[in-house]
Amino acid sequence: MAKSKGYTVVSFLGAQLDRGSGDRWGSWRPNVAMCQHDDLLVSRLVLMTDRRFNKLYDRVVEDIALVSPETKVERCDFGVRDPWDFEQVFDRLYGISQDLTFEPGSDDLLVHMTTGTHVAQICLFLLTETRHFPARLLQTGPPPANKKVPGTWQIIDLDLSRFDRIARRFAQERAAAQSLLKSGIRTQSRAFEDLITRVERVAPVSKAPKLLMGPTGAGKSQLAKRIYELKKQRGQLTGPFVEVNCATIRGDGAHSTLFGHKRGAFTGALQDRPGLLRAADGGLLFLDEIGELGLDEQAMLLRALEDKRFLPLGSDKDVHSDFQLIAGTNRELGSAVARGTFREDLLARINLWTFRLPGLRERIEDLEPNVEHELERWSQQVGRRVHFSAEARRRYLDFATSAEAAWRGNFRDLNGSITRLCTLAEGGRITETDVDGEIARLRSDWRRDDPFEAASADGGESARGAEADDELLCSVLGDERLEALDRFDRVQLAEVVRCCRTTRSLSAAGRELFAVTRQKRSIANDADRLRKYLARFGLDHAAVTAGG
Repeated sequence: MAKSKGYTVVSFLGAQLDRGSGDRWGSWRPNVAMCQHDDLLVSRLVLMTDRRFNKLYDRVVEDIALVSPETKVERCDFGVRDPWDFEQVFDRLYGISQDLTFEPGSDDLLVHMTTGTHVAQICLFLLTETRHFPARLLQTGPPPANKKVPGTWQIIDLDLSRFDRIARRFAQERAAAQSLLKSGIRTQSRAFEDLITRVERVAPVSKAPKLLMGPTGAGKSQLAKRIYELKKQRGQLTGPFVEVNCATIRGDGAHSTLFGHKRGAFTGALQDRPGLLRAADGGLLFLDEIGELGLDEQAMLLRALEDKRFLPLGSDKDVHSDFQLIAGTNRELGSAVARGTFREDLLARINLWTFRLPGLRERIEDLEPNVEHELERWSQQVGRRVHFSAEARRRYLDFATSAEAAWRGNFRDLNGSITRLCTLAEGGRITETDVDGEIARLRSDWRRDDPFEAASADGGESARGAEADDELLCSVLGDERLEALDRFDRVQLAEVVRCCRTTRSLSAAGRELFAVTRQKRSIANDADRLRKYLARFGLDHAAVTAGG
């Protein structure tokens, strides 16, 4: 029922419907009929029209005065050159929404959706949904045949949270999207859950480039494919998913691979090549390790992103490609800009949406469900079911989640490990012997890859170890603060940062770092010792584990 004070209604004069046919009172005329309902009291009617319909407007006002003397009609001149031009109509309605005076505390505002062109109705809906008109929608309709009533009316509230069934469907759709982005794997990592939530909110609504950061093997390529699948499901992409690792292309080869070439552009160019940017037209291009691109290719990529056009090698004519970009990197591109190896303007273009993927050690609580995922994936690819024995499973998970398991290659290491176990499993059963052999293999691989152990074997710290330290510390300190550190402090702090990133908490990191000296103390407060050490460099545990 209407409030005693009545409604304020914004409506278009219906050039045809409000005119009626032959019998003036025998026809259903929306704006007149709206004021005839006993249970819909319209106290103020803002009627939008233009000068072409002055006579019709006067007649409708007269008739409303007869059926509803309490309704005050206000004329609002709407006139636009083309009532079917979306931009003109929206701009005029936006201006009206700003000019009209409403009292949100006392006015109960309705926007009448029955009259006006389809363009006008769409624009009214959008401005109401965005609360430029602080209103609900009013939909009216003609009466059933042979019924002498003013027709039907319905008020529609755009607060969708009030509609349980719609709210449930939105929640289900969002859960399905997040499950797709997580490859259907349940996660217990709060950091990864937050990351997926942000990706799910941004990916379907933004065409802007996205930057995926994280260590090698953290799953950047898999997440990029999932983003593509989500956007394609929703009809936002029609082209293919195109992927290239920029570390594998160099010089003219990089130019040709990305932007294509014309026949004869260089020795061996026997035919035209379209290039990956053109192949990705209408789809998504994933450039992994974008920091490895040369400066010339970076400049051309920037132009392709901004203008959707680029020049193939050996051609004097631009080609067009409308693609969306996801870039991946395991490096801090800000440091590359400072070194002059990456363009600052390109970084600004691709850095609008940045998502940092945690490594496996940073989400070790998700290792077990990912083991199950890798087992299932291998079984589907090979067509043979494989499972752990109970003791083999316990032994593998105990090692895999311990501080000893480095997982330097992250999920790539895990995939390789499970693949080896499945391949060697006789009768589809992974035994303790299989697990022991795999653990020995992983320990050996990680010792060989560890720059500190490699340096010890060579009798001194290697250049590779020093570079690894600097790159790690740059991610948490930045270039300027890093330059102020002595070499001794760099080595020590780098080891502390690594330990923090491969343990579950500040306390666990402290226990590992001070394992010897804590035995000599009556009261061991390892967490406090580590907290004070990090504070010397203006750091805390959260900043270190988040990568700065």
